[in-house]
Amino acid sequence: MVVVVVLWLFPCKLPSPVRVNPRVFAMAPSLSKLAQHQNKVLSCLGISAAVWIILYGQRSNRNGKRKPRPEDQIQYLIAEKKDKRTQKAHVNAVFFRQLRALLGIIIPRAWSVESALMVVVGMSLIARSISDIWMIQNATVVESCIITMNRPKFKKALLKFFAALPMISVVNNVLKWSLGELKLRFRTNLSNHLYNEYLKGFTYYKMANLDNRIANADQLLTTDIDKFCESFTDLYSNVSKPALDIMLYVYRLTVNLGGQTPSILLAYLLFAGIFLTHLRRPTGRLTVMEQKLEGEFRYVNSRLITNSEEIAFYQGNNREKLTILASFSKLMTHLRKFLDFRVSMGIIDNIVGKYIATIVGFYAVSIPFFSKDHPLLTGGQEGDRLRKYYTFGRMLVKLAEAIGRLVLAGRELSRLAGFTQRMTELKSVLGELNQGKYERTMVSNSSSADGEIGVGRGIIAFQDNLIRFDQVPLVTPNGDILVKELTFEVKSGMNVLVCGPNGCGKSSLFRVLGELWPMWGGKMTKPPRGKLFYIPQRPYMTLGTLRDQIIYPHTHDEMLRRGRSDEDLLSYLDLVQLSYLQVREKGLDAIEDWIDVLSGGEKQRIAMARLFYHSPQFAILDECTSAVSVDVEGSMYQYCRKVGITLFTVSHRKSLWKHHEYYLQFDGRGSYEYAPIDSSTQEFGS
Repeated sequence: MVVVVVLWLFPCKLPSPVRVNPRVFAMAPSLSKLAQHQNKVLSCLGISAAVWIILYGQRSNRNGKRKPRPEDQIQYLIAEKKDKRTQKAHVNAVFFRQLRALLGIIIPRAWSVESALMVVVGMSLIARSISDIWMIQNATVVESCIITMNRPKFKKALLKFFAALPMISVVNNVLKWSLGELKLRFRTNLSNHLYNEYLKGFTYYKMANLDNRIANADQLLTTDIDKFCESFTDLYSNVSKPALDIMLYVYRLTVNLGGQTPSILLAYLLFAGIFLTHLRRPTGRLTVMEQKLEGEFRYVNSRLITNSEEIAFYQGNNREKLTILASFSKLMTHLRKFLDFRVSMGIIDNIVGKYIATIVGFYAVSIPFFSKDHPLLTGGQEGDRLRKYYTFGRMLVKLAEAIGRLVLAGRELSRLAGFTQRMTELKSVLGELNQGKYERTMVSNSSSADGEIGVGRGIIAFQDNLIRFDQVPLVTPNGDILVKELTFEVKSGMNVLVCGPNGCGKSSLFRVLGELWPMWGGKMTKPPRGKLFYIPQRPYMTLGTLRDQIIYPHTHDEMLRRGRSDEDLLSYLDLVQLSYLQVREKGLDAIEDWIDVLSGGEKQRIAMARLFYHSPQFAILDECTSAVSVDVEGSMYQYCRKVGITLFTVSHRKSLWKHHEYYLQFDGRGSYEYAPIDSSTQEFGS
């Protein structure tokens, strides 16, 4: 656009034709034709620039004056705590430290397959650069033969060119394969490392429910990992090739033309790199925001799928549509802002990294050719001088292009900084969660002045056949105190019925007992994790066979190592009156989408069969038989007593009181009662 304005202000005509060696025009017919149509070219450029300005202005005007849309009124918040330590993403010392830490994961050892692949990429790049130099020299010979009408030498050069084509093609495709395989291995290593941390213990639960620094872990663990590995692999290739070209061409030009010519280009490389790196600083921040908004948009869509039944009952489709459109509008607004920035930077990149670099290259190559006492270029025939100019000139053009690519690689480096910051944030949060540290916005300060109550201040002891709470407070992750001190003891054989209004602390008790929530004080004694089993009201159905539903989370091999057989599993199905399933589904190896195939009652009975398979010391039944008939429910409770499974039951059914010896009742105001069930106990429920 600037060029068009300058030419309009200072119109110029092509100089009158001068006598030029016809061989020069023979070598550049396209350039001469382009020069003859300068006015048409400038007109096209002017029209294109004008159209771009008009469209950009209309879009800006629409954004400023458009009527408010319904989705503009929608406001929502996806809980996410901004960590001031890791918000900014720039190409600086912090970025290189973060990248170095991630490189230790994706390249685990100095002598590894990944290192070997990087060597293969490097060797392929060297072979490709050598091929480029050979093609320059051979193409110069071919054109020289055409100009001098040397037919035998022309045929010989063409045969050499034809013979080299298969090898050059192999080199290019080996480079593509090695880059693709390198990216896949990087993604495999990083995914394995992060999933090992994410699925260690209850870290996945803590990230989703206790810590709010990362809102969309699925986005980070899938899309962002892939983009980080792709960005790093592309950067490695896009930096290595130009750097190698620069070294080769600088060496060849220095040997033949002296050090002044390449020195000018290298000085320009340093200047352009510093200048453009400073201008590209917002790229990392914009990349981070793009990925966060992409994750937010995915999350809003997943909520619609997860809660589709509830939304359908409320006929909330229009309201959810507005929420989704609001999230999409935020994403599109940011992407347009990012696009405008990239276009602006692209203009500057092209001017600084390509065109000015070419001008500097022409100036640099002209110095030895204008010199009257250059040892290589003075004297000789005009054809030899022209051939040398084309050889060294093309090398210089290639050098200028390599410098331009290296300068432009800076924008990929800025984008990589954004993905590196995202990966580092995820890695840091996972590490802290595995150490028992989490950060969450608190609704109140629940820590006591004397330090007796606070996150992680409780003590957990492990002992078989015993559950004891000794002055343990029930506190939610955001600081709400449900019960200030809870004290009771349950030994094997003492079934306990837990009751109380909604929100009184029943589920909180089990989350503390299952070590999902941190303890805020007191001492809790319990069996090891493998001897305590939990069954929720909505049983979880895993992906896999009918057998997998019963033995979850064990695998078939683990089942066999425990000495269990398919006959045992069929007996458990018979106990919960589901023996017809293996006939209906054609065996335990049947694979279905069990969430849709099984009814609510069947899923709850599958969960009870799962309990019988694991046979723990204690089991927590959280209204897990609400869709089961009373007679089947009674037979399942009798079997638990027979095999010695002690039960904690949350239920509102009066029919279950007879299967328990104690009750734990919360009043919802911070108090509770723990007492044996006898003839004087008033039963409540339905």
